[in-house]
Amino acid sequence: MESEYEIPFDYSENSTDNTSEESGDFGLDYQEPCGTALSNDFNKIFLPTVYGIIFILGIIGNGLVVVVMGYQKKVKTMTDKYRLHLSVADLLFVLTLPFWAVDAASSWYFGGFLCVSVHMIYTVNLYSSVLILAFISLDRYLAVVRATNSQATRKLLASRVIYLGVWLPAAVLTVPDLVFARVQSTGSSNYLFKDESTTEDSRTICQRIYPQDTSLIWTVVFRFQHILVGFILPGLVILICYCIIIVKLSQGTKGQALKKKALKTTVILILCFFCCWLPYCVGIFLDTLIMLNVIPSSCELQQAVEKWISITEALAYFHCCLNPILYAFLGVKFKKSARSALTTSRSSQKVTLMTKKRGPISSVSTESESSSVLSS
Repeated sequence: MESEYEIPFDYSENSTDNTSEESGDFGLDYQEPCGTALSNDFNKIFLPTVYGIIFILGIIGNGLVVVVMGYQKKVKTMTDKYRLHLSVADLLFVLTLPFWAVDAASSWYFGGFLCVSVHMIYTVNLYSSVLILAFISLDRYLAVVRATNSQATRKLLASRVIYLGVWLPAAVLTVPDLVFARVQSTGSSNYLFKDESTTEDSRTICQRIYPQDTSLIWTVVFRFQHILVGFILPGLVILICYCIIIVKLSQGTKGQALKKKALKTTVILILCFFCCWLPYCVGIFLDTLIMLNVIPSSCELQQAVEKWISITEALAYFHCCLNPILYAFLGVKFKKSARSALTTSRSSQKVTLMTKKRGPISSVSTESESSSVLSS
């Protein structure tokens, strides 16, 4: 991720944490170099590959959700609105991954404007997707536990509060990108230390560059900000809401089959969120403790943490590919809408072909066919 949440954009030869842009700057203050050529080689192959897979799966899954939602003619429910918000956030997030894949594999070729823009898009949609998951869990809590008198509250959350509770905070959190993100050329002359075993030429990087005398402070602040806003707070909301839902569904004897299915789905949602994000947040927390000298540092430990962050970061990003499956494709209503949208699309294509073949003579019959297809 980016800066506080470890975007792997700083692969400078002497960087003690090549998966972190701030730690690359902070690496200038280390008193002894730690060779990272092995980690760099790993990231240059691993990260572009994983980013490519996430990009393809994320585009297909979230793109399908957006298309299906667009084909729905009826007024969207609160659940549909959350699905659409989540898919838009995940879709915009994965659109930034090709830029970071190229940067990880080689260098930043896209200039300063795109550097800042991609950082900001990345940040706002990464935070918003996690916060939307918290809103979804809160909505389901109201729907299950407070079902009799929660309709007005749920409607308010889905139509208005989500902008103040999700998109506005996520947008505000892009201010550090606007202030600190920039393009910089790196080379042996720019570093106090250089691994003699590294033979790489200078390259261009896109990262947050903090003032050197306060680099450590900025790094620690933004990392803890991400852990708090991007994991702990939404994680607590998700865990508390779904645990209460589990207790509620476990009570009573009616509809046991439906309750078991709902319980199973709820447990899967909790496990997927924490399995995806917890390992990564533990990694950046551990790396921050190393920076603060709370944990004694060594080259072996630093390199192990770097590789752990690279791998768990990719696991965290895969959550945006799972969201369409967990929050849309498992729903019976969404499956029907998807089949209807695909059927409509195929039928529209047939109508277009028939129009071209028949010419203007068949215009009336074509309109009637289109109407019947759209109303199905």
